[in-house]
Amino acid sequence: MPTSGSYVVIGLVAAAVTFTVTPLVGMFARRMGWVYLPNDRTVHETPLPDIGGLAMYIGFVAAYVTASLTGALDVVFRSNSEPRGVFVAVTIIYAVGLLDDVREISAPAKVFGIVLAGIALVQFGVVMFAFRLPFYDGSIFLDESLRPLITILWLLGMSTVVNLVDGLDGLAAGIVGIGAISFFLYSERLTDLDLLDSANVGPLFAVIAAGLCVGFLPHNFNPARIFMGDGGALLLGLLLAVSTSVVGGRVDSVEQETIGTTYFFLAPLVIPLLILGVPIFDTLFAIVRRATSGKGLASADKGHLHHRLMEMGHGHRRSVVILWLWSAVLSGFVLYPTLADQNPTYLPFGIAVIGIVLYTVLHPSVRARRKENSTPSREIASKRADLTGDMTSDMTSDVQAESEHRELPGQLELDVTGENLRTQLPSAGRDD
Repeated sequence: MPTSGSYVVIGLVAAAVTFTVTPLVGMFARRMGWVYLPNDRTVHETPLPDIGGLAMYIGFVAAYVTASLTGALDVVFRSNSEPRGVFVAVTIIYAVGLLDDVREISAPAKVFGIVLAGIALVQFGVVMFAFRLPFYDGSIFLDESLRPLITILWLLGMSTVVNLVDGLDGLAAGIVGIGAISFFLYSERLTDLDLLDSANVGPLFAVIAAGLCVGFLPHNFNPARIFMGDGGALLLGLLLAVSTSVVGGRVDSVEQETIGTTYFFLAPLVIPLLILGVPIFDTLFAIVRRATSGKGLASADKGHLHHRLMEMGHGHRRSVVILWLWSAVLSGFVLYPTLADQNPTYLPFGIAVIGIVLYTVLHPSVRARRKENSTPSREIASKRADLTGDMTSDMTSDVQAESEHRELPGQLELDVTGENLRTQLPSAGRDD
């Protein structure tokens, strides 16, 4: 039976290889001219390599080979075609992403490539068997004809979520890393409780995804020296889709009440949705925003959560860290009921949420930006007030001057009508 330590070793291999290879991939990309140029939607100002996913793929291959040669994980690879299926699917989906990074393929072509990777998963048996709904007694087993469809749709959803959240330096790698580590702990807990088969491939690919993110993040955090590109984002999306589907879709039913059971095991497939709550919410909001504005769902914009945080006044790094904190809080909220040896209390999470909200809206940089945005309106109002005062003063002076002129006999009166100027004398002083 695999131990947690054996999985951690595989994660460390993925991290070490990815960290070591990423600078070499960056140099290769610059030599080939495979760089991402700045535009009005990006926040970087210099061209940067955008095939960092190649380093992730190399790290994945190294971790996969190490795991297959490690005796402690024999139960996962022995008489099991699923690891090979994941390897084939990862290769397909990364090839599609790399092609998009280098030549920029159309959205339908990219979807076709993702579906092709999903078909590879189905052919090797990497599918969901069942799922549970909250407050529904028992599991809902999927018909064999529905398993391929559900698996491919799940893959499409996860890969799209990761791809869309990759908008700031280190954002996607950090969120996926937090989610993968959380789901690995979740899977290990299920295994300890004999609710998950020890041969399940979910924990292996969750820890590999975490290792890839940890190894890539030092090169990708602001200021980034390389981007993961669509290849890296799709690769991570597939690893998350696989680990969540084969764990959440295969958990045995719980027959007895245990601490955390009433919450944690209600619907295992809901767990990854909560762990990845930030990017999923951002994706749904982006779909609604683009649909209501008449734009294509694949069109890019600057309306994502990270863009809005920067508009509030948060810097690049701070915006990323805030979204990391939200992911960490959601992950802790999900894991706490089973990892705690006592009845769960959610007061610390409520305090953490309030703290993040206050930090987000009351940070000095946000107040400074708010003050800066309101300054022009105050200046305009001040100038209008000064102009009104000057006009009033001039009108008062004119009235006083006219009154003085009328009191003097024999004073000339000027009558201006259109462009005609006439000089008239008072009737008392006129010569007949």
